[in-house]
Amino acid sequence: MSTLARARCQAKAHPLAMDAVLATAVLVCMVAGSFVEPRHRDSVSWVLRTPDPLSLLLMTLGAAALVFRRRAPMTVLALTGALSVVESVTGDPRAPVAMSAVIALYTVASTTDRPTTWRVGLLTMTVLTGAAMAAGPLPWYAQENLGIFAWTGIGATAGDAVRSRRAFVQAIRERAEKAERTREEEARRRVAEERLRIARDLHDVVAHHIALVNVQAGVAAHVMDKRPDQAKEALAHVREASRSALNELRATVGLLRQSGDPEAPTEPAPGLDGLDELTGTFRSAGLHIEVARADQGTSLPAAVDLAAYRIIQEALTNVQKHAGPQAKAEVSVVRVGPHIEITVLDDGSGEHETQGGGGHGLLGMRERVTALRGTLTTGPRYGGGFRVHAILPVKNRTPTGEDPA
Repeated sequence: MSTLARARCQAKAHPLAMDAVLATAVLVCMVAGSFVEPRHRDSVSWVLRTPDPLSLLLMTLGAAALVFRRRAPMTVLALTGALSVVESVTGDPRAPVAMSAVIALYTVASTTDRPTTWRVGLLTMTVLTGAAMAAGPLPWYAQENLGIFAWTGIGATAGDAVRSRRAFVQAIRERAEKAERTREEEARRRVAEERLRIARDLHDVVAHHIALVNVQAGVAAHVMDKRPDQAKEALAHVREASRSALNELRATVGLLRQSGDPEAPTEPAPGLDGLDELTGTFRSAGLHIEVARADQGTSLPAAVDLAAYRIIQEALTNVQKHAGPQAKAEVSVVRVGPHIEITVLDDGSGEHETQGGGGHGLLGMRERVTALRGTLTTGPRYGGGFRVHAILPVKNRTPTGEDPA
């Protein structure tokens, strides 16, 4: 750290002590200036003189007031200005008491706004210069009178310049801090969105296969002794479902890899083309499913195709988990104008997860549909069962106009 920077830090840490040092220096300068007197005849010369006791008292009081210039700048300016007026009227020859008023005016200008600086500066210059010209022992056009006018103007201007520079530096610092906070908030927001998306994908991927594994493992355990062939078939389904879960989990987690890591799997995302295979896995688990499609081979955007597949997968998983062992499900995919409607019904008697419950399946569905500017309706059916109905645009539109895929 340089000497200047160290001095600034000490000044900020001990402002009263630094003001006391400044007051002492100003007092020394005023006393030294009061011992000499300019003589203007054929040439400029200086003579020594003894200052009046009143002038020494006024200089001491003015310097002492400067110790408190930061705490009460207006009060200090009024006091030093009054002392300067008294010296201008009574001093002959005059002592430089006005130096303390100039320092006080600089302090006011550096700590207030520009309109206040203009008003206070003009008032101070007018009062001090007017008192010196009108009531002083020297002629009104004397060099000392004009010097008071010039030095008060310099004090006000210098204080205003310092205040403007401080405000400019502070504005730059605030803009930098705001930009840094904005970058941090944006980074946190993106991290939160990515975490939510990954959590939703993991739930969609794992919940379906784990539910199948759970059901098939229960079937295998139940028929292991009496029907070993059926138990082997159930275990085969468990193996296939677990392998699929691992593959999809690997693909999802692969998105978290860094740029230098091995490439993630590049398999296409599932869509409605895999609906038969999806329903087949549930039928293998013992769920009765009827599928009706009237989408006329509509080609869907990747995001809409994936969302439709995930909605059906999650809805059937909920049927498997909550609707009861004898439940039947109906799946329909219908193209209606510029939209495609996905409906999953069941006639089970179990309690499905709700928005306020502990599950995240319906919440994940709603987030997917909302991201595509679609609508999702879920709720119990009259007479028993549950209904999931999603309307997705064939041409997906996000709030920002971008394809969420």
